[in-house]
Amino acid sequence: MIGPLSDISTAHQDSFYRQLLENIHDGVYFVDMNRIITFWNKGAERITGFTAEEVIGSGCRDNILVHVDAEGNELCSSACPLLLSATGDMPGSADVYLHHKDGHRVAVSVQASPVKDGDGTIIGAIESFRETSAPPFESLEFEELQRLALLDPLTETANRRYLEMKLQADLDKFQRYGIGVGVIFADIDHFKAFNDTYGHGLGDDILRVVARTLQGNVRSSDLAGRWGGEEFLIVVPHADAARLARLAEKLRRLVESCFVMHQEQRVTTTISMGTAVAHQGDTLEGLLERADQMLYKAKRAGRNCIMTDQQVTGPDEQTKENAA
Repeated sequence: MIGPLSDISTAHQDSFYRQLLENIHDGVYFVDMNRIITFWNKGAERITGFTAEEVIGSGCRDNILVHVDAEGNELCSSACPLLLSATGDMPGSADVYLHHKDGHRVAVSVQASPVKDGDGTIIGAIESFRETSAPPFESLEFEELQRLALLDPLTETANRRYLEMKLQADLDKFQRYGIGVGVIFADIDHFKAFNDTYGHGLGDDILRVVARTLQGNVRSSDLAGRWGGEEFLIVVPHADAARLARLAEKLRRLVESCFVMHQEQRVTTTISMGTAVAHQGDTLEGLLERADQMLYKAKRAGRNCIMTDQQVTGPDEQTKENAA
């Protein structure tokens, strides 16, 4: 990450520093005191999908990055690192999830610092950010997975065949060495009604949003992909019931915070989830069946929630009733 730039008095005009920042790997952008974006480098374009032409002159709150925390809470109004830097003299840093242009959430570590003029007056802020999770597939690996027909063509995430291969391998390790493994089934709520309302084009966008949010916010040892239709599976090695529940809840909240733009309006979705941990003697089919039963119970419980063998987690009961 780049360090504070408080001593750069002409950050907005100095072409040398702009050229320097333009070519670093991290995402970097400037805002003025009204949080209007005045600079947006190539790293920011790569990580967010937004080009400089699309964002310069816009407010950073205008459906662009819309940072949220791990619980899905939007940070723009009160806990935005940029806001804290622009209204004080202290750098701000945080691990957050930004909104990608395509709609999914990307985990990033951000650092924000105030920008001052020659008199020491704060005139804006600078934020740098970098992804905290590795890309799911390197380019050569991606091409090989495509060649072996292991990717879902719509979402470009693991397909059912790849997920089954991964789960069977992890189950074999569990049976031989006792290395725990669990699975999470996720299903988009009211997807048919969504397609009927917005059309299949936007429905495909939502499938990609959910798939990439799940894929991009698990460990490198985990595998998330599209099981079929609007259903997804996450294979989680080195897991117990508590870890599965925590991961599922984080992913549920992140998906709930995602949106795509349609006719200048945010369109959102939610998912229901069911988890199961492998037991000695489990078959692949048996483990998946238990997780599927938990998913069914989550749907019956009101959707937008998680069901494990012990409990349901999710919104409050009134929200669940409204979602049914």
